[in-house]
Amino acid sequence: MKQIIQNLKNGETSLIEVPSPKVSRGNLLIHTTVSLISAGTERMLVDFGKAGYLAKARQQPDKVKEVLAKVKTDGLAATYEAVQSKLSQPIALGYCNVGEVVEVGLGVEGFAIGDRVISNGNHSEVVSVPKNLCARIPDNVSDEQASFVVLAAIGLQGIRLTNPTLGEHIVVVGLGVIGLLTVQMLRAQGCRVLAIDVQDERLKLAAQVGALTANPSAGEDVLSVADEFSRGQGVDAVIITASTKSHDVVSQAAKMCRKRGRITLVGVIGLNLVRDDFYEKELRFQVSCSYGPGRYDPDYEEAGHDYPIAFVRWTQQRNFEAVLDLMSSGAVDALPLISQRVPLEKAPDLYLKMSDGDQGLGMIIYYSSHASARAEKTIELPKLSSNKSPVTDAVVVGFIGAGNYGSRVLMPAFKAAGAQLHSVVTSSGLSGSIHGANSGFEYSSTDINAVINNDSIDTIVIATRHDSHSNLVCRGLQAGKNVFVEKPLAIDREGLEAIKAQFLDQQDIPHNYHLMVGFNRRYSPHVTKMKSLLDSVNEPKSIIMTMNAGHIPPNHWLHDSEVGGGRIIGEACHYIDLMCYLVGS
Repeated sequence: MKQIIQNLKNGETSLIEVPSPKVSRGNLLIHTTVSLISAGTERMLVDFGKAGYLAKARQQPDKVKEVLAKVKTDGLAATYEAVQSKLSQPIALGYCNVGEVVEVGLGVEGFAIGDRVISNGNHSEVVSVPKNLCARIPDNVSDEQASFVVLAAIGLQGIRLTNPTLGEHIVVVGLGVIGLLTVQMLRAQGCRVLAIDVQDERLKLAAQVGALTANPSAGEDVLSVADEFSRGQGVDAVIITASTKSHDVVSQAAKMCRKRGRITLVGVIGLNLVRDDFYEKELRFQVSCSYGPGRYDPDYEEAGHDYPIAFVRWTQQRNFEAVLDLMSSGAVDALPLISQRVPLEKAPDLYLKMSDGDQGLGMIIYYSSHASARAEKTIELPKLSSNKSPVTDAVVVGFIGAGNYGSRVLMPAFKAAGAQLHSVVTSSGLSGSIHGANSGFEYSSTDINAVINNDSIDTIVIATRHDSHSNLVCRGLQAGKNVFVEKPLAIDREGLEAIKAQFLDQQDIPHNYHLMVGFNRRYSPHVTKMKSLLDSVNEPKSIIMTMNAGHIPPNHWLHDSEVGGGRIIGEACHYIDLMCYLVGS
């Protein structure tokens, strides 16, 4: 299948071939029919990629702090390598997807094969999306209309936080797609709306749905217009959907408001707030987070745990459904916002125009390839010109997982050792295809059986999340493969016992297969010297080790006892193994 990716190092947008994702538990597998380019967010990513290192640092000061902190703990060389690795990993673009459900994952209810759905899936012919990030499309809402739902939900969440009431005077600043849809939803709620932008065409679209308009670039005094609009009382609220580095927008919004008015930020602007603008009026300033409650919560998005409707009426999924209902009733019409329609193959050209300053509104991508062309779970990767002819007796390796450590450390190590890199398997297919091609693998796949049941492969490398290690090790041994598994071997006793039983069963086979855990500290030249010195001391030994492991955010998967096993099982196991090795026990 084909997918659009963005290179953060140079800003290049390209269309690449990747294997079709496999549906996982709690997900829907969707064949895309159309997707919508989010001009604001995606152009920002393109511009970031094209910027130099200094400009990138200025755009993300928080990331600079993280880099400096990493330098203190890991050193300059390791930090530089990590930053280069991060920038060299292309990202999948897009989050406004419409398509048809072709497979329903375990644990999913309320969806069926054949349903038309919206999701926050990428610009890709096939996407696998958690159920709480999907919503069924009413029969009378077209795919093109539905492609605007996710962006409309961003505006709707801003409206919900603003909490407007019937007849209130609301200002919307910035008339991109989100701003124009916000105007329509406010009008549907019975609010009077003043829409502000610098482009006349967008102001005309706002006027067509009943908004008063103002264009500061045409010399209009927006404060005077707002004063007249609010009958001299000051507006009740301002919703900012603009994208600008200027700090003037929020100051201007504060001047428009009545006493105890509200300002809600949906877009991205300069935020040098002036206290006096807010103090005398006791204004409320609120930043809106994406599509609504549940966003960025792994329990909601990945694990599929919904919030109780009695306590959280409007989650991000219920916001999607509310927008679809508005479209179905005719209260919201996104079709006038479409500025361009292109087939998937021409989509990279749109990104070139965006980076050159094209300010299109709704840019629709169409997907027309046959279902059979999208179903391939394994694809052949382009061959590197630098690849040497394979050694006839070389170990033939298949990788399961291509995360940071797997791609940055293990793949180069196996390649340097002379192994023949055959296949790499990942859940989405994207990281496997990128790192697999860069490392010289022959195939990329999303089907684990493509490695485990492949007779050409004699050794499997497992570099996935910790909770999957035990099962994959057992499957690899059962298939008669040598297995190298990243630490830990298992995260619970049950998993460990399963491996032990499987490994002992293999000993009855004439050829003994190797099982190795990725405890690498014991192979350091320094440790080798320490070991030789300690071996000469035939007495009990006491060892204290201090790990300089750095901070990991509380919501990181490593802290989850059921996924990562926690930091002792998931990380300190390296040093527990090292101490056992040094004392020979």
